[in-house]
Amino acid sequence: MKLDFLTLDKLTDSKANMRSGRKEPDVADILPSVRARGVLVPLIVRPGIDADTFEVVAGRRRRRAAILVAEETGHAEPVPCAIIEPGDDAAALEASMLENMARLDPGEVKQWESFTALVKKGRSVEDIAATFGLPEPMIKRVLALGNLLPRIRDLYRRDEIDGATVRHLTMATKAKQQEWLALRDDPDTREPIGGYLKSWLLGGQTIATTVALFDLADYPGLIVTTLFGDDAYFGDAQAFWTAQNAAIEARRLAYLDAGWGDVTILEEADYFRSWEYEKTAKRKGGGVFIEVRASGEVVFHEGYLSSKEAKKRERAEAGGTGNGAKIARPEVSSTMQTYVDLHRHAAVRADLLHHPGIALRMMVAHAIAGSHLWRVHADPRTSRNDEVTESAESCHAEASFDAERRAVLALLAMPDDELSVTGFEYSIGGETLPTVFLRLLPLPDEAVMRIMAVVMGETLAAGSAAVEVLGETIGIDMANWWEADAAFFDCLRDREVLTRMVAEVAGETVAKANAGEKTKTLKGIVTAHLEGADGRTKVERWVPRWMRFAPSAYTERGGVPTVKAYAKVEEARAALAAPEPEADAGPEGEEEAQRLAA
Repeated sequence: MKLDFLTLDKLTDSKANMRSGRKEPDVADILPSVRARGVLVPLIVRPGIDADTFEVVAGRRRRRAAILVAEETGHAEPVPCAIIEPGDDAAALEASMLENMARLDPGEVKQWESFTALVKKGRSVEDIAATFGLPEPMIKRVLALGNLLPRIRDLYRRDEIDGATVRHLTMATKAKQQEWLALRDDPDTREPIGGYLKSWLLGGQTIATTVALFDLADYPGLIVTTLFGDDAYFGDAQAFWTAQNAAIEARRLAYLDAGWGDVTILEEADYFRSWEYEKTAKRKGGGVFIEVRASGEVVFHEGYLSSKEAKKRERAEAGGTGNGAKIARPEVSSTMQTYVDLHRHAAVRADLLHHPGIALRMMVAHAIAGSHLWRVHADPRTSRNDEVTESAESCHAEASFDAERRAVLALLAMPDDELSVTGFEYSIGGETLPTVFLRLLPLPDEAVMRIMAVVMGETLAAGSAAVEVLGETIGIDMANWWEADAAFFDCLRDREVLTRMVAEVAGETVAKANAGEKTKTLKGIVTAHLEGADGRTKVERWVPRWMRFAPSAYTERGGVPTVKAYAKVEEARAALAAPEPEADAGPEGEEEAQRLAA
């Protein structure tokens, strides 16, 4: 690098300057100084494409101020310049960034554009961090903005969305980002932001990887992480709980092997209230209480007895002679109890294979009552739009399902004001699961099947591929269960879609004649045909394409979740229909096949 004085006519802006752009920079703050003393701090330049020209890598504002002074005075003074080697784009960009970032924070989006340019020119994250004296996680956080759609970056650049929202959006796929933007554009909905956005992206339950008791390296499920790199969450709550419960059970057995008197796993909704327990050493019979929280966090409370049990022991000691009677040692040690538990468990499940009817009832009981290995939840069936929620709650199909739910509640002798069969908490003797199972046991298979159908209906996820495959398998005709209402028409805003609906109910001639009309007019035509009003021919049993089984779209634009879900079903059907390659069974394989057939 060498220093020289160059005339203004030899200087041009460089694209490597991180503040380059069509708009001239604001120089009001430095113009008085340049008028009085000229340019004192050298510009950083490099040789240009044309001979005797130089590109300004850093110092664009100083050059602009010098040009304005020259226009005012009619005389252009040469300006001091530090000339760097030609052709080193990365070095030029680093020089620009170093000067600009030291003077004024250009914002994360502008930093992303510049850091990305450095990466493309061969600089690693480590190189960039060392050059600018910044921690590597910060560089990674800025580079993570590249996963965002350009429009989201622009919103962030204009401070229309906050940092927390951007942080969570880096976890989203491009499709999910598009869905979020659609919610933002919809005047009738509000896009999730901040902490709510994280919950929305992860399907309602956000469980951080930091709460896992198991080794993440062995976890087979999906882990979703922000591209900023410092937050990670489990993408599949069910897979997480399977691994977490196995780890909890292993810890329980380890405590028993260590000689603790008892190890109790509290139900998810049951918190450990310390005032209801007394601290008791292990040698005096103290136990361990394992508190499992909905967030996935597990807390181990060691060395406690319930107040009731502690008082019982005090009375036993007070009723003895001398300094107190010695507490009788249990006849079964914790290790022996584990031995007994595992062998009895093995025997029950082996014999259960020969009693599928009983197994069915136990499975239904688990689906209703749950356990520390089963977590089943009813679909909430709600919308942020009150009219949509009311429409779904008052429809014919919901009324029919609710009537059957009441009948099932009666079969199980449950209170008839329960909102759902799933999640039933009433019990006899404090154990919900055995209570439900014992009520199912004497019921005939037909009654159990009725109960199972209601439980399956309650726990069927709205908008999922499961709905699509069931609807097609059963052969559901939506016209038997649905007809257009005010809430349906309030949700319709797409004129192209409405035009195609007009063609369905009134014909192509009417649709073409009204193609340019407002959506209100198009809705009126569809409504009139469905009601047979205004002299129009009444159309019976009309159902929009998205709601049918199988569903289809009205346009080539896509963006219809039911169609996407159905496509997954078709992919699965095609995969199952594909012929599997025949393997050479050999003599042993043939014998096994004959044994299974027998």
